[in-house]
Amino acid sequence: MVENASSKKAKSENFITKFATYYTPAVVLVAIILAIFPPLLLEGATFSEWIYRALSFLVVSCPCALVISVPLSFFGGIGGASKVGVLVKGSNYLEALANTEIAIFDKTGTLTKGVFEVQQVNPVGISKERLLETVAYAEYYSNHPIAQSVKRAYGKEIQENKIIQTQELSGLGIEAKIEEEIVLVGNDKLLKEKQIAYEPCKEIGTVLYVAINGMYAGYILIADTIKEDAQSTILELKKNHIKQVVMLTGDKKEVGEKVAKEIGVDAVYSELLPSDKVEKVEELLHKKSAKGKVAFVGDGINDAPVLALADIGIAMGGLGADSAIEAADVVLMTDELSKILQAIQIAKKTMCIVKENIVFAIAVKIGVLILTAFGLSTMWQAVFADVGVSVIAILNALRALHVRKG
Repeated sequence: MVENASSKKAKSENFITKFATYYTPAVVLVAIILAIFPPLLLEGATFSEWIYRALSFLVVSCPCALVISVPLSFFGGIGGASKVGVLVKGSNYLEALANTEIAIFDKTGTLTKGVFEVQQVNPVGISKERLLETVAYAEYYSNHPIAQSVKRAYGKEIQENKIIQTQELSGLGIEAKIEEEIVLVGNDKLLKEKQIAYEPCKEIGTVLYVAINGMYAGYILIADTIKEDAQSTILELKKNHIKQVVMLTGDKKEVGEKVAKEIGVDAVYSELLPSDKVEKVEELLHKKSAKGKVAFVGDGINDAPVLALADIGIAMGGLGADSAIEAADVVLMTDELSKILQAIQIAKKTMCIVKENIVFAIAVKIGVLILTAFGLSTMWQAVFADVGVSVIAILNALRALHVRKG
């Protein structure tokens, strides 16, 4: 992924490529004029003197420093980010990271550990063991952290031949046929859609409502824990000029607001379906400034559309779903939120190095070109303005590789 990243160029790289396209023919034309016309028009001027000046002019004008050092700066930044476990899929995304203005986070598996534990099993009309067994069978084929927690709590071997069919209902839950029973496991929206009467759970946590053959069978309460570095990362992002930090979640309003209050996000939107998340991100994309960018951080299958929609999609590479990683522009290999802050800092440092190289190279070349045209510099100064400036710019670009870990 890091190797392929070089094919996706940043605006700065594209500018340098276009600049060189027009710049090179222009300076060659000026050098020809410099070699031919002054000896013909100026008294006492010789062809040998002005051809020497023209050749020096060509040496100075060579755009190597820009064409080599600018892409190298970006690739150095991508390499530096990979050192700390952040994979950036292109220099254009590195440039966008440096201009991040709004950061949007998914909750489960992103701001929280995604390590759920069953807290309560509340059956209606059946035993606790029967309710837990039914949900474990329904969730058998799911890799979602919630499903994993139920299977851990059940703790017994599941007989696959009893599971006739399962279907994931996006943003709602799962419908399964287990032997002769039709089982529904999901949120309250699922039961409302199927018009099944139920008793709402007022506990704070993730609630799995269960219906068997169209009858409400109880609920299982599951709790998640917030990542240790979530609060500090949000605080540091705000210090690094991120104007707004937003959390999106499909969980109940009470759960979302509790997590949001603990970690200090600016706004939280709860009880969202995948399509609702897309709408919210589209709203936030309209609130950014002309140069600002919106970053979305997520890990699940449902996050893939939003990761693709945002200016920068950041996926969790450890617990994250394959579709989320594929859709993302940046991947955090260790699932540590603090890596986002490091990625932004690396991006800003890289952009600073790029600007330094552009300003330094152009300033030196223009200065020496003027001196050369007036015969005030020799071939030695011309060589320095070309090779010397290139070496200095390349050495400066290599600074992007060196990043602080942790």
